[in-house]
Amino acid sequence: MMGERRVDQSALFYEFSLERHVPADHLLRAIDRFVELDGLRAHLAPFYSTIGRPSIDPELLIRMLLVGYCFGIRSERRLCEEVHLNLAYRWFCRLGLDGDVPNHSTFSKNRHGRFRDSDLLLELFETVLRRCMAEGLVGGERFAVDASLIKADANRQRCVPGDEGLPPEAASRAIDEYLAVLDDAAFGGATPVTPKFISPADPASRWTGANKGLAFFAYATNYLIDLDHAIIVDVEPCTAVRQAEVTAARTMIERAREHHDLWPARLAADTAYGSAEMLDWLVHDQGIEPHIPVIDKSERVDGTFSRSDFAYDHAQDL
Repeated sequence: MMGERRVDQSALFYEFSLERHVPADHLLRAIDRFVELDGLRAHLAPFYSTIGRPSIDPELLIRMLLVGYCFGIRSERRLCEEVHLNLAYRWFCRLGLDGDVPNHSTFSKNRHGRFRDSDLLLELFETVLRRCMAEGLVGGERFAVDASLIKADANRQRCVPGDEGLPPEAASRAIDEYLAVLDDAAFGGATPVTPKFISPADPASRWTGANKGLAFFAYATNYLIDLDHAIIVDVEPCTAVRQAEVTAARTMIERAREHHDLWPARLAADTAYGSAEMLDWLVHDQGIEPHIPVIDKSERVDGTFSRSDFAYDHAQDL
């Protein structure tokens, strides 16, 4: 006999447990065992006022950001919506069923305010790294370095020629940040070459065609990786030019040594790091064995003479 679902009068009370509704093999359960944010509030305490209404719990913001990173939710507005609706996300963020999800603008204010001023995200990164080292996941002898391009949020159609500079009336937070790093070796001071185009919306980004396709504005994120278990031991942003990436590699190697006493014996990298200056610094100054292809410009394709066009005359020493 065909059954029919009977809809009875709603119960007066319900018993519901988020714990029972999050699968045992869910990714967030595996991550939650290792999330230790005990020192978070103490680290941020100097950046909060002692008066006024209570703020959003910073641990909630960090847990929500972890959800976004793990599940590829790049929009803060969408992240708030997903945490509001998803039971597993609510469980991980300790919100329960009726906890309020903060407004998306709260993330922007904290990222550009307290989190940046306090170097909170750097502190969290180094906390995770120290945990990996304690668990024996970082060998500290074989490192690799590389850079990835990050496309800037800048319209390539709305740019100005680099030799003209920014228009005098331009003013924004992005321009203030650009001027602040104009002489920085990782940004404006990386190369004396004037960029082909500048974006008024994000002038610190660099016009690049490194992907051999349509040029765009971008930044570079540099990673120093321990090869034993592919653990990232340092990260350094810079402008998207080779000279800045090489400078970032030096910075990361020195910082890993100063902060975590990591002394790599070997370094692997691609040809972009194979300049004579970089190889000399690695071998003679740092005692690191480079596994890096040497930049070879002996054969020219620009109409100038190649090395093979010359011959050494032993008799005249010419």
